[in-house]
Amino acid sequence: MPHSLSIQDLSFTWSKQSDFRLDIATWQVKRGEKVFLHGRSGEGKSTLLNLISGIEARYTGEIQVLGQNLAKLSTRQKDSFRANNMGIIFQQFNLLPYLTAHQNIVLAQRFNSESGVVNSEALCSICDRLELNHLLLGQKASQLSVGQQQRVAVARALYGSPPLIIADEPTSALDTQSREQFIQLLLDCAQASTVIFVSHDMSLAPNFDNQIGLAQLQQGSLSDVV
Repeated sequence: MPHSLSIQDLSFTWSKQSDFRLDIATWQVKRGEKVFLHGRSGEGKSTLLNLISGIEARYTGEIQVLGQNLAKLSTRQKDSFRANNMGIIFQQFNLLPYLTAHQNIVLAQRFNSESGVVNSEALCSICDRLELNHLLLGQKASQLSVGQQQRVAVARALYGSPPLIIADEPTSALDTQSREQFIQLLLDCAQASTVIFVSHDMSLAPNFDNQIGLAQLQQGSLSDVV
């Protein structure tokens, strides 16, 4: 499988009356690439991530993720595909406040088409790297600080070693030193995965293999961005 992501003739708009439009003729990301996607606020970065992850389905064209055409999957199948193949770090973390940190991390196992059994060794390894001890893992998400919630969100995305990790502005609430530490930790833990990292902070771009602006994506065809 040469590409983790392949987009062809993608077109999206919220409605016929909307001024917003997203048009990408061609974009391909190789397996294992670490891509930094940047753009202005409101330009459509989060929308594009929602399309890639299958959360948003109203589009024309073709989006293939890990060789799978998302349009051919039902909603339930998309949930299962996402749980088995993608780790997503949302800007607002999207933790369930009434569940513990541990329960939030392993939540995707509910959709897993395989055993659904928690891999305790893998989970402990990730939590140790992220300094999530057993006391913190037993607390409800609503009781955690913002920084702790962020680490739980990262652990959830990394757990299971998904082939594709998508991160939407996950460092926006961190200071400069914490941002750099976060990026290095994420990339170190995700060495075997493809990473698409979205941010407007260009100071983070040198940490990634490739950098591409959303405006540039919409101006022409891009294949195997370098």
